[in-house]
Amino acid sequence: MKIADILKTLEGTLVAGGESDRTVGAVVANDLMSDVLLNDADDILLLTSLASDQAIRTANIVGAMAVVVHNAKPLPQTMCQVSDALGIPLISSPLSKYESCVRIHDFLEAHG
Repeated sequence: MKIADILKTLEGTLVAGGESDRTVGAVVANDLMSDVLLNDADDILLLTSLASDQAIRTANIVGAMAVVVHNAKPLPQTMCQVSDALGIPLISSPLSKYESCVRIHDFLEAHG
């Protein structure tokens, strides 16, 4: 699953950070960034409802390949600036985090 697949599957919009050719290695759905820091998987796709710089900075620490913010929350300009500076794709999705998890699961099941 790449950025284009994520955008299509989650009805998302790439807001900042640019494209990436990285592939999702693991999916983490969490709003507690302290819990996200406990993951040691590579190329994490971070699904969160936290619309703040902290989500992008945490994604950078764990080596996440992208961050998706759910429920069409307005994203602060500083969050977009940090995403651009760190080169981490920031995606906005109108879906709930639960619905996104279901859709990603279905995509991965269908595309092995």
